[in-house]
Amino acid sequence: MTWRVGIDIGGTFTDFALAHASGAPCYLHKQLTTPDDPSRAVHSGLRAMLRHAGLQPADIGTLIHGTTLVTNALIERRGARTAMLVTAGFGDVLDIARERRYDMYELGITYPAALIERALRIEVDERIDHQGQIVRDINLAPLHAQIADRLKDGLESLAICLLNSPLNAHHEIALRDFVRRHFPTLFVTLSSEVFPFLREYERWNTACMNAYTGPLLDRYLARLQTVMEADGFTCEFFIMTSSGGMVAPDLARRFPIRLLESGPAAGVLQSMRISAQTGRDQLLAFDMGGTTAKGALIRSGQAMKRHEMEVARVHEFRAGSGLPVRIPVIDLIEIGAGGGSIAHLDDRGMLAVGPRSAGAVPGPCCYGLGGTRPTLTDANLVLGYLDADCFLGGAMPLDLASAQAALERELSDALGASMTRTAWGIHENCSEDVARAFRKHAAERGFDYRHCAMVAFGGSGPVHACAVARKLGVPQVIVAPGAGVMSAIGLLSAPLSFEVFKAERIRVDLLTAEGLASRYRQLLAMARDALGRGAAATPHDAVRWSVDMRYVGQGYELEVALPQDVHPGQLTELFARQYAAIFGKSFPDQPAEITHWKLTLSVAHADTEPRPLVPKSATGRALKGSRAAWDPVKQAMMPTPVYDRSWLAPGEPIQGPALIEDDASTCVMGPGDHARIDAYGNLVITVRPFGAPQ
Repeated sequence: MTWRVGIDIGGTFTDFALAHASGAPCYLHKQLTTPDDPSRAVHSGLRAMLRHAGLQPADIGTLIHGTTLVTNALIERRGARTAMLVTAGFGDVLDIARERRYDMYELGITYPAALIERALRIEVDERIDHQGQIVRDINLAPLHAQIADRLKDGLESLAICLLNSPLNAHHEIALRDFVRRHFPTLFVTLSSEVFPFLREYERWNTACMNAYTGPLLDRYLARLQTVMEADGFTCEFFIMTSSGGMVAPDLARRFPIRLLESGPAAGVLQSMRISAQTGRDQLLAFDMGGTTAKGALIRSGQAMKRHEMEVARVHEFRAGSGLPVRIPVIDLIEIGAGGGSIAHLDDRGMLAVGPRSAGAVPGPCCYGLGGTRPTLTDANLVLGYLDADCFLGGAMPLDLASAQAALERELSDALGASMTRTAWGIHENCSEDVARAFRKHAAERGFDYRHCAMVAFGGSGPVHACAVARKLGVPQVIVAPGAGVMSAIGLLSAPLSFEVFKAERIRVDLLTAEGLASRYRQLLAMARDALGRGAAATPHDAVRWSVDMRYVGQGYELEVALPQDVHPGQLTELFARQYAAIFGKSFPDQPAEITHWKLTLSVAHADTEPRPLVPKSATGRALKGSRAAWDPVKQAMMPTPVYDRSWLAPGEPIQGPALIEDDASTCVMGPGDHARIDAYGNLVITVRPFGAPQ
């Protein structure tokens, strides 16, 4: 029972990593996702990996799972039929939203439709004021008939969203008890539990998303656990959250919205470990899979985090064009391009890639599963960057002829360009989109990437990493062992972790030392209860707590991290320092107040770091041969050396252009790039800047 398994379900591929607690090299596996029922890919992939390792289900001690199920359900609007219980007079808040235009000059501006239609918003006669005082007692009498009537139309879930409930949840709890007593089959979400912040639109939207995706996740986890138990698995089972920690299934079922960035967060965790390994404090983490690409910034060895994001944006890069959600999440940028992204001509007749994806079904044309539209993977195959006979270590041969035919039929003729130049245009278009997104994301956060390195992972990340780094002026690219399944590897040593919140406004000058300490103890007890850790601390506990602060009278606040032994007298100074760092000056004579309290409890669950590659045999050579691949400098297909990643020795030099392959990804080095394997098995590539001699 000392083996651990990490499973990351993506839109196109499901990735697996199996490691022993001793830190021995781990087994990796990658196969197509089954979108109709993701548990099928998990089940078959687990069996295949165990056969390869010579293990039985009873040998597995821990299974950690990351999934895009919640994200896809929100984007595709295929969640449960959900109703909303809302304070009378506030039923239109989801439609009124923030009343902000994300584009001042767009006459036909559009927004995503509210998740819950107006007919399913049931107004409740009650009122709690802004100080948490009950102004009007709740009237439950009319609700039974209203809920029963909607139950006939297939209602599965209910979001309870009342005004000022973070200050006093009495009425939301009364509604929950009423619903559970009379309608026990309904999934119930309280806005005061999901994210107890004071702004009702964001809080209610988050609660509605939680209710909308809850039944879907519950059914999926029930199917998966049933299948695993039938196969003889008796291991601990955990789910990865968006903030970089894992939780037990029961907690994940209560808060499915916390899984929005479940899989990508694990890849960023592994990037943080690479930061510690290599001594590089500043990194760009670049994850490109089969469906989407994502990026994250690592500053001082830590991933940047936030408590708000948007999903289902009408315009990919325009803040305010999506549905806001308030959860603790690693600060990821959605780039919206992956191997399965479909290449097409836009309204101007210009070449564009994505955001639509062929996914796992039907997939890119070269998969031979019925896809007819050309994708980024088809273009990379035509360019020679992928090997049709060795994709996924030869387990999934690709159809080059189908990729070529799709490019010619859909794009080359219309553009009046050759097939290879069209393929290069698709590759270059995607790389430029990624670079543009990184530039904007880094500029908004004051992050200078010109002297840091980029960690590239995901099946398509290493294919594009050197090109993206060259466009950004990033001097080095790091491709870790097993980069194609790095999110699954990151799951193997993720900590148990959960963040709790409390809404309470109080002026700093009215706060006593005992009042501050009691709030810390209350939050810590809430976190221990959520994780099932009991009351006693352990040596592996890590606690981070913070508050949201503002000057009295301001409308928005800043998060201020607090040391555990903080004294009330330090709060004003800590806030002023944070305020000045962002706005250039502070106002120490103005009174400050706290609006929200936050605490994260993390418990290390794995004592060792997995080493992610096992050599395929006892003998062999790193240089496999060569094949024709596109040279961007010579603008032609040229013979290019091909290396087997598993046989590259530490310190062995590699000169670009070159293709470095393993079973889960291919790294494309351009002319003038050069690389070495470091002591940890990372491929460290020094990227030739634009204009530099080759």
